[in-house]
Amino acid sequence: MTVEQPFETDIAIAGGGLAGLSAAILLARQGHSVVLLEKNEYPFHRVCGEYISEESRPFLASLGLDLPATTYPLIRQLQLSAPAGLSLLTDLQPGGFGISRYRLDDLLAQQARAAGVRLMTGLKVDAIQYRNGKQEMQAGKLRFAAKLALGCFGKRSNLDLGFKRPFAIHKPGKAGNYIAVKYHVRYDQPIDTIALHNFDQGYCGISAVENNQYCLCYLTIADNLARCGNNIPQMEATILAQNPFLRNIWQTADFGDRKPISISQVSFAPKSTLENHVLMIGDAAGLITPLCGNGMSIAMHGAKLAAGLGDSFLRGKISRSVLEAQYQRQWKQHFGRRLQAGRAIQYFFGNPRLSNWLLRAGRMSPALTRFLIKQTHGENF
Repeated sequence: MTVEQPFETDIAIAGGGLAGLSAAILLARQGHSVVLLEKNEYPFHRVCGEYISEESRPFLASLGLDLPATTYPLIRQLQLSAPAGLSLLTDLQPGGFGISRYRLDDLLAQQARAAGVRLMTGLKVDAIQYRNGKQEMQAGKLRFAAKLALGCFGKRSNLDLGFKRPFAIHKPGKAGNYIAVKYHVRYDQPIDTIALHNFDQGYCGISAVENNQYCLCYLTIADNLARCGNNIPQMEATILAQNPFLRNIWQTADFGDRKPISISQVSFAPKSTLENHVLMIGDAAGLITPLCGNGMSIAMHGAKLAAGLGDSFLRGKISRSVLEAQYQRQWKQHFGRRLQAGRAIQYFFGNPRLSNWLLRAGRMSPALTRFLIKQTHGENF
């Protein structure tokens, strides 16, 4: 295959996370030829909270994934704490379950291959261009000509710069530039509980996944790291440890010998769901605040929407303009409220005074807590 001879396919997908893999499986099962390009090799770790709400379980089952509670722990309790240590424990309904992205992505990749997806790993997409009614996706010397392209490339990519997306070309201020760090640890916490612990300008989640491990993932402004000499352990010891719950985790948890994985330049600025006729799904369509339910469910649900409309387009039932308009409308209809709720709640998190006030209000009014939880979870899809 050369640059002069593009590979023809119905669908070309950039990125093999939950959105890309889910859409690929659905479209391949509907009889379409699908090429998916992923820059990494499965299985691999991603920075992610690894809590999935129950709304996703029927969809994952439809893709062929059996996720028994004996292996993937059910999570039915939520613990919240403010930086000074005030805490709240409440029921989490409908709740969710824990599974690492290392495991989940690999299981979906297996289903994609079984469905006939041409899954090409170790390939980074360099550009996507729309020409004469087709999308041309280029990765090194390889080119793919597709009737439809899906952008599922995550939080930040060179493709964002190619599309001149505003959040990628404008440097964010200190308050809008985040970093995220993740570990897998062993820790003594009830297996049915997900905890969110606040610290100054950030918050940390911990919940169980498979193999008796816990996913420990936190988000904070990049300025916190800069003030600690860009030293992650120093930031954890001086800023995160001001919360007694987090101090106990770092003092008693078994971190093993694996170093954390991290990402920088995380932006929650608005993103468009369509760029140059490419349907954006998952984090490429909008980075979901960790407090709006969970981005993993939204990524998979978005993939289902795109796959359904994509199938209609490929069968000639709707035009490209109708496909694009309906996708943008459905995405906003299904996820707009959750995004707004997540942004509103995140305003209180990471702020010592406001998070303390919110927890006190929640302790005085359990109905308020239940209402906020309901705003951040969706319906089965």
